[in-house]
Amino acid sequence: MGNQLDRITHLSYSELPTGDPSGVEKDELRVGVAYFFSDDEEELDDRSLERSPSEEGGVDTLDELEYSAFCCHECIFSKVRAREDLRVYPVPTLLAMCKPGDVLELVASAQAPHWAVFEGEDQVIHLHKGEIRKDSLFDVSGGRRGRIANDRYRFRPLPPDLVVRNASGHLGLNRADVCWTSSESFAAWCRFGKREFKAGGEAHSAGQRYLLKVHLSESTMHTLVFRSLEELIRERRRVDASGILEELSLLDGKQ
Repeated sequence: MGNQLDRITHLSYSELPTGDPSGVEKDELRVGVAYFFSDDEEELDDRSLERSPSEEGGVDTLDELEYSAFCCHECIFSKVRAREDLRVYPVPTLLAMCKPGDVLELVASAQAPHWAVFEGEDQVIHLHKGEIRKDSLFDVSGGRRGRIANDRYRFRPLPPDLVVRNASGHLGLNRADVCWTSSESFAAWCRFGKREFKAGGEAHSAGQRYLLKVHLSESTMHTLVFRSLEELIRERRRVDASGILEELSLLDGKQ
């Protein structure tokens, strides 16, 4: 807990504009990087889940953490119930809503979400335990409900056929050749084509900062600062899986 709290500041960034960055990744010089894969987060996807009585049908909502993230004073990520539709659906209902190239997010309490690219029929392409795989969404879901997460990141998307091509072109890659550290980073890279989603994929500048705001309540939030988008994603997923929000909320209540 101490290491987590050391990262937290109490700055307010509510005044920051929320304009959307735009544009597909430009051809720019890259620094040499060493890519790596860590499956610490993806192991959470194997947990067995107890199905709720309403699991077989209908729309549901979960008690999820809410976030917004900024880079260079622009909002690049938002998961805030007041502004987004965070309803989740059982797999048969979700499949009826999907189109090839959609990014899907499977969620459950106290787990990092699992992301996948919808190819068609019931097939999705995703990163699981260090391998890029194609599986049935029924098998991947493991009892979780899901939603379409195309607009979670506020970058300009690639055409749907290119999103699918990005995903399918990496099928079969495993640990040594995989340069994404989570299913979310892989699926987001397929959709937006931005190297920031790859581990070590962006060149750092002295003034570059990513700000992640964890919304504890309508009036209370914690802001964490990171040097790269990949680091921000990894930390947010750890917060999703660890229940740290409850500890932070208790601390706020004692102040």
